[in-house]
Amino acid sequence: MPKKNEAPASFETALTELEHIVNRLESGSLPLEEALNEFERGVQLARQGQTKLQQAEQRVQILLADNEDSPLEPFTPDAE
Repeated sequence: MPKKNEAPASFETALTELEHIVNRLESGSLPLEEALNEFERGVQLARQGQTKLQQAEQRVQILLADNEDSPLEPFTPDAE
């Protein structure tokens, strides 16, 4: 498992970690401080996942653009 502030290797890894955090929080067995730390990590993972999904959506939109005469350009994500 990655360090608390480290980005996971992939979207799928982040999703798996986020699901694990949700299960731990829903169990209700964590002390308050640990629950807050887990919640904070979950928010970070959710934001990272949202960013990756937005980047994927942009790539798909570029690939499906109606203008076939436009030159192809490599995709460069804004925030990585």
